[in-house]
Amino acid sequence: MGTFYAGCVIKNHIERTQSIQIPKVLVDTGNEYTWIAEAALEKIHVVREKKDIVFVMANGQRVTRSVGFVIIRVGEHFTIDEVVFGEEGDLFLLGARTLEGLNLTVDPRQKKLVVSGPLPAA
Repeated sequence: MGTFYAGCVIKNHIERTQSIQIPKVLVDTGNEYTWIAEAALEKIHVVREKKDIVFVMANGQRVTRSVGFVIIRVGEHFTIDEVVFGEEGDLFLLGARTLEGLNLTVDPRQKKLVVSGPLPAA
């Protein structure tokens, strides 16, 4: 499929006036979580809600990170989701859970995000 990047806006889910534009995150449907630089999350006062979560990286390495809650906006689409506090050396990713919450999917030919379709009824 290849890789591509998207821009997004991250907002503090409690104090929504606190937000930051992230111009470039790797769209990664193979990763469950969205990873954003811890400095960016701290700048908008995102709280570390879950601490010492162990993640297994693509190379098999185990790392421990914290997770907080944010509102993520891509274009006109938005959702609330958990986000990992990325540290130096980590890739910053837009993960599968966030994409599902945004109701977006990957168009592999055009290398862009598109609407998944109508949401299923309850």
